Amino acid sequence: MKVLIVDDSAIMRERLIKLLSTVKGIEKIEEAKNVSEAVNSVREHNPDVVILDIKLSRENGIDVLRDIKKNTPVPVVIILTSYPYPQYRKKCLELGADFFFDKSSDINRLIEVLKKLVKDY
Repeated sequence: MKVLIVDDSAIMRERLIKLLSTVKGIEKIEEAKNVSEAVNSVREHNPDVVILDIKLSRENGIDVLRDIKKNTPVPVVIILTSYPYPQYRKKCLELGADFFFDKSSDINRLIEVLKKLVKDY
């Protein structure tokens, strides 16, 4: 399974890469720090899963979500954010996000979901 991490924080990307490297079946991990890198990486690498932050410096991860969901094949999109507000959750799920997790409390849930998704690939 191929995974793309989209987060403007280098520390968060590094932490996620370490966590994801412990999940058997994840073969490749790409990373992007802004909207243009994310959109280009999705088109170039065709990830199976995109882990996406809502806030990307001065940009908006929701724009990435909109673009991703236009692609074929459509990857699984997991929103992982420090802004777990109900209005963001609702908007992301309406736009096609498959999961919505809070960075501060749902990292274990993220890993559980990834382990289940690996079994499908």
